Amino acid sequence: MAPAVPNDVMMQVGSPCRCMPSGLQNYIEIDSPIQPMISTPRRVSTPSSIQDISRLIENMAGPSVSPPSPITAMPQNPTTTCHTTDNALREAASPQMLALEELGFRKIFMVFAYLASEKIENVLSVDYIRSLKFLSMAQFESQIWRTFGHKYIAASDRAKNLDSDPGMTKVYHCNVAIRGDTVVKIFKGPYIENTRTHLQKVVGDDNVLVVKFMGKLSDTKTDFSTYCEHYHKVAEDVYKDGGKEEKLKQEKIEDKNKCTSPVRCYFVRTESGWNMDEPYILSGRTVGQARELFMHISSAPTLAKYMARFALMLSKTITLDADLSAVYVRWIKDKPCMDRHGNVVHKDQEPLIHTDGTGLRRGIATCDESETVMRPNSLKRHRSLTAEHFRLFYNGSAVKGTVLVDRRLPPATILIRPSMVKIETHPELSGVRSVNSSEIVSARNAKKILSGVQSVNSFEIVSTRRTLTSRFLITLLCYGGVPEEYFLELLQSAIEGAENACYEYEDALRIAFSYADMEDSMSARMILSGIPLEESYLQHRLDFMAQQERKGIKQGKIPIDECYYLMGTTDPTGTLRPNEVCVILENGQFSGDVLVYKHPGLHFGDIHVLKATYIRDLEKEYVGYAKYAILFPISGPRSLADEMANSDFDGDIYWVSKNPKLLEHFKPSEPCVQAIKPKKTKQKKPQDCNESKLERLLFHEFLKTRFTPSFALGTAADSWLAYMDRLLTDSLDEIEKKLIEEKMLKLVDLYYLALDAPKTGNKVNIPSDLMVKQYPHFMGRSFSYHSSSILGQIYDKAEDVESLRSCNVQSIGVSLLPCFMEREAPPAARHLWQHRYEEYLTDSTMLYRAMVDKEERNMKFQELYEKYKHMLYDASEFEQTQRDPDDVFSEACVIYQIVYEKARWSNDASRCGFAWKVAGRALCHFYALKNEGDTALCSLPLLRKIIKKDHRR
Repeated sequence: MAPAVPNDVMMQVGSPCRCMPSGLQNYIEIDSPIQPMISTPRRVSTPSSIQDISRLIENMAGPSVSPPSPITAMPQNPTTTCHTTDNALREAASPQMLALEELGFRKIFMVFAYLASEKIENVLSVDYIRSLKFLSMAQFESQIWRTFGHKYIAASDRAKNLDSDPGMTKVYHCNVAIRGDTVVKIFKGPYIENTRTHLQKVVGDDNVLVVKFMGKLSDTKTDFSTYCEHYHKVAEDVYKDGGKEEKLKQEKIEDKNKCTSPVRCYFVRTESGWNMDEPYILSGRTVGQARELFMHISSAPTLAKYMARFALMLSKTITLDADLSAVYVRWIKDKPCMDRHGNVVHKDQEPLIHTDGTGLRRGIATCDESETVMRPNSLKRHRSLTAEHFRLFYNGSAVKGTVLVDRRLPPATILIRPSMVKIETHPELSGVRSVNSSEIVSARNAKKILSGVQSVNSFEIVSTRRTLTSRFLITLLCYGGVPEEYFLELLQSAIEGAENACYEYEDALRIAFSYADMEDSMSARMILSGIPLEESYLQHRLDFMAQQERKGIKQGKIPIDECYYLMGTTDPTGTLRPNEVCVILENGQFSGDVLVYKHPGLHFGDIHVLKATYIRDLEKEYVGYAKYAILFPISGPRSLADEMANSDFDGDIYWVSKNPKLLEHFKPSEPCVQAIKPKKTKQKKPQDCNESKLERLLFHEFLKTRFTPSFALGTAADSWLAYMDRLLTDSLDEIEKKLIEEKMLKLVDLYYLALDAPKTGNKVNIPSDLMVKQYPHFMGRSFSYHSSSILGQIYDKAEDVESLRSCNVQSIGVSLLPCFMEREAPPAARHLWQHRYEEYLTDSTMLYRAMVDKEERNMKFQELYEKYKHMLYDASEFEQTQRDPDDVFSEACVIYQIVYEKARWSNDASRCGFAWKVAGRALCHFYALKNEGDTALCSLPLLRKIIKKDHRR
């Protein structure tokens, strides 16, 4: 169920009843720019919006990584208003559009998806539309597919998950493409996800459309002006003024992990012409007014900041179950950097600070620290992160950063620093309604960093993910004195682990856990349930994971022990010295020397040797029994984070190593001091534009990011790595070595400027004299030379192993486990699942043939599997089923028998996947009960941790 949007609240600043406890005098309170505002209802209504999807709505784009992000709202033809009979949208609608009102949004979206680019008026009659009203979703889909859908779309694009859990997030997609002289719009989805953005929570899933503007299919490069000519017309159709201005927000969003494209747009509905729509939160608002509902974005100083800041509402987050009207929010000053004479240090006329992006909190996060402290030996103890990646939308302001647990604070308290505030409350808008919410970045997004169990009411991170080296990190460590032989030892161990994964239980389980996110831990579940490693599909998956491991090894991604990824924040006690940090791991604080690095640091001095120092009473007085963080000092002339790749504490993750081999040999270099200053680009201010001009500017910026991306970042990184390769291998004289190092330092500055360019709006170009002419062979570029550096050796060794395996590859045959073959099921069940499997084979074949990118194909396959899982369990998973377990076990075995008997004809174990992706959990449970007798419930993350610790011995 979508989280409720919390009450808007009155700001309590310096309230006599909320006195700060003694010991917090260093938290100096200042006047808050987050002004009080009128109260709003506890839950913002997000009705199921019925929209005319055939007309494009305003795009809402924004980069989900650091690049800027356009977002626009989705005016549709018809959109929701206040039920006036003289609604202009309604009066202009065709009879077919009016008839759609009775169907409901999901059915309407499906109609337009199945029509593809055809007009509804040319295909469907009013009577036919009305005849669909009382059909179930499955009947409805079948009916429109037979009637017209099969004419316009591929079978692989048919809607899936028709009976999905209504609480799951539904994401609607649209592809906009140029065909000849026209622009066509193809609707897809909805795709099912587990988490929502703040935007979706406020306006509802049915009111948000993710749009991909497609590149033109052509043998010749399409000029940027062509895209502007066609796609600006699409936007202008949306931006036309008439009655209400039907625009919302526009940001550019870059997300390389989505199926749609590297850059996406979000379109949001603003109005509707259907009477059945309930009052809607954006009804009656102009685009500018709708934007101010989320944050007072008009106060952004530049267009680049405007786009980057508005993208905050597009992060996948978990809304904290907190009543913000009872939360005490206070502003405190950032801690400045001071020289030895006690003077504040400045850079470019701005004071340097130690606390960039981090604040404090107590009692508003997802666990109760007081319970943890009161019951330290309890088996049910909830351990939270010491610091959490946090968002706060509050009275028009937007706050981003980390919040550190501080038990000295009164309950339900948040202390915010100015560096956390990305958009301030605008004084002239202090009385305007806005949506308040406190969020943490969801664990699903953090999987690359942390692995564990999460829920809305308890957020439990069990352990950090395994740490891997990278090409940048290996070269910097070697430059600092770590011998190549050590990395070759790690390489050999990694290769052996990958090679043994198919034969040794320990290596098999370790690699299965490493790739658990890829497949719902199914391989690990199979191993732990007692299924033999020789099982056909398990062998196939282990072999695949071993291949992935070898590919990573070629790229320098080698597992390394006693290293961790930890979220960074600052020392709340103020006792750490400039070269000290506090490292909190699984079992509490660690003391001793550590290496600390922030990816993607390139400077020779980006790896620091620091002293991990024990802070007395830290758990008792401050963080409780939270874990996994690194606390940096708030003393010294410069922030340690700033010395490492210009980092901060608004969610940055740091690589921390207590590996004795690295510490023994590594000698640090002087930290980075920026020599190249950014060339300031004259930028337009949002305040200087009217709404119509602003929308056009924002959309144009989106098109530039989509179709003319900058390659400065990649060019700088590639040239730097090629120079570093020479530095580590060639016998250079001092003059040539110094020349190369000077070029590398210039590239580092340009690289960091390019990283920040989406937020600053500055343009970065790499001079030709800094670019290399030849690259080492391991980079896979043309005009390459064979490198003998450590990276070249790693690549060659992994390549040799891969070549040897390809010469001796043997197909994995299909054998059947008696345990599953002996279980019988009623003939009706066998017939039913035989039919369903044949249906799946037809759909999957169409999916493989479809001209879609890999991400979209994977998403559609996942939807297929979810559909059949629901058929088996009448629930999302085996653990939630209400069916009789014996019936589920029987049908699961029938699925296994049907799939494996089919796969045996081709002797191809890869064709066995359907059985495990659909019925895998039931099969594992059944096998454990059937073959092992007594069983015990065990946490998969706990087992992962045990395996990891045993490996270190």
